[in-house]
Amino acid sequence: MAEITTLARPYAVAIYRLAKQNKSQDSWSGMLQLLAAVASNEQMSQAIADPKLTAEQLEKMLVAVCGDKLDASGNNLIKLLVENDKLSLLPVISEMYEALKAEDGGVEQATIISATTLDKKQVQALIAPLETRFNKKIEPQFAVDPELIGGVKIIVGDAVIDASVRGQLQDLAYTLKS
Repeated sequence: MAEITTLARPYAVAIYRLAKQNKSQDSWSGMLQLLAAVASNEQMSQAIADPKLTAEQLEKMLVAVCGDKLDASGNNLIKLLVENDKLSLLPVISEMYEALKAEDGGVEQATIISATTLDKKQVQALIAPLETRFNKKIEPQFAVDPELIGGVKIIVGDAVIDASVRGQLQDLAYTLKS
């Protein structure tokens, strides 16, 4: 996975810089999400991997599928990725672009995993200290994992805050073994 990320990062950074310069971040978000969805489609993935298709045929096929939802820059991106045999990177490029956009906007993604569904008050009680700690607006995504037993596990960027009962039991077991 690290290799894919390493390959996709320069594309995502270049696209973000271009989008920011042209004040077209939202437009690029839409185009990249569309391209990522098209490239992830099973039939399109097979076509991308098909050695019988020429680069020109593949490029025309992608442009035809996306239609008028791509501007000239989007079409140029397709051409560039086809020439460099990097179409399979589109989902990762899109994901990295969104991360750059969020980071630039002072927004940080947070995954909050809880044993049960959280109510509105609980969510607010979690997000306020996170925004203070990371000095950014937190955009939460939620998941439920009953194996946590209780509490929450929060992932913000590279930081993991494990305040779950399962995590505390694992810490206790480790301490007792030492």
